[in-house]
Amino acid sequence: MYELTILFQGFPGRSTCHGGLGWSTVALLRGEGRTVLVDTGGYGYRAPLLAQLEERGIARSDVTGVVLTHCHWDHICNFPLFPNAHVVVPRPDLEWAAAQPIGTWELPEYHVEELARAEHVLRAEDGGEPLPDVHAIATPGHTPGHFAYRVATTDGPVIFAGDAVKNEYELRTGEVDMTLDAAESRRSIEKVRDLLAADPALVLVPGHDRLLSLRDGEVVAHSQLAAGIRAWLPGRAEPTTTVDLA
Repeated sequence: MYELTILFQGFPGRSTCHGGLGWSTVALLRGEGRTVLVDTGGYGYRAPLLAQLEERGIARSDVTGVVLTHCHWDHICNFPLFPNAHVVVPRPDLEWAAAQPIGTWELPEYHVEELARAEHVLRAEDGGEPLPDVHAIATPGHTPGHFAYRVATTDGPVIFAGDAVKNEYELRTGEVDMTLDAAESRRSIEKVRDLLAADPALVLVPGHDRLLSLRDGEVVAHSQLAAGIRAWLPGRAEPTTTVDLA
């Protein structure tokens, strides 16, 4: 059983002018002699991610595992930071990603190339247990080989849904934005909803939102959204202006 810490709460937003924000959830699991990250965020997370780990007394070399839900840039780009970690990646997603031409939607080509050839990468199978008490669940749609992972924690069971269920809106409505296969995504959301409905103690960790669960068919949020931008705007008395996005 693991202790869960959310290092970065994802945010369900998209830039109007500059592409995807990529503000994805990054979680830390500690227990059973292991220190595991679930997804790693994009390059913008690199310095704050290392700072978050340092605050908890965790060095890069202490991380024993990295579990990836899928191969998009905002979820995998920092796996090279952890030299002693076994990296778990869904086998079907890695095979799909490695076969794509440069320029394919949201894939960081050279990170995928390294995942495909590195010896420390563990290719997870649907229904498998790539790390102790980490159970893989196929949730295709957003990408063809996307996986979720169910894990027992000290606060109860959780399911890391990645971008199979990116946010509260998708969980509540089944309507999906940014997916390669909308019909598959809807089926994956329904699979996750069924798991949540069957176990009211099960908590969802979405790819781009706060912790959620289902109670009597209604979505329950476990915290408030938090995000902001500090900008150097012209004509202001103060050097920076903070815009609260929540």
